[in-house]
Amino acid sequence: MNSTALLLNAYYEVLHDLLVENKSRLTEAAGSLLREELKNRSFGSFNRNKYDAYLDACLAFIAERTEMYNPIGIQYTIDRIPSGLAQELELQLNFYDSRSEFQKLKDAAAELAQKGFSDDQLPQLAARLIAEHGAFPDKSIISAYQANPTLNKLPDYITALSIEKTIKA
Repeated sequence: MNSTALLLNAYYEVLHDLLVENKSRLTEAAGSLLREELKNRSFGSFNRNKYDAYLDACLAFIAERTEMYNPIGIQYTIDRIPSGLAQELELQLNFYDSRSEFQKLKDAAAELAQKGFSDDQLPQLAARLIAEHGAFPDKSIISAYQANPTLNKLPDYITALSIEKTIKA
């Protein structure tokens, strides 16, 4: 494994640990951000059951994202080499395009790795990537939602905002 890949793996591992350690903060943030977003958008009436369903979806997405960053399973998300058709299908399923964001993250990791580092420095370098770039693919999700806010994008958006708020705290 090259040093850039090693640093990216550390980035995901640190993100995983942050989300696990801050599960209650993420839950609180999701509830608060969801209430705020619903108040500021005209998505129609939201009774308690509908609100609870959207909050449950947000919390499920947070759990899914936490597992995505899990060092044991990250290779299935990041190291896979999908076919061109698989990539196109993934882009059609997602409402956001995160290719540019991922490239910027990889470029930043490569730049940091180029300077060399020891194993002891990996967590600090990973924390630096997180501080500078956030949690991938949050920026893509947030900007796509803000460009065209819809209810079907709301759980992803609240998840991304909750994660960003938590990792920056």
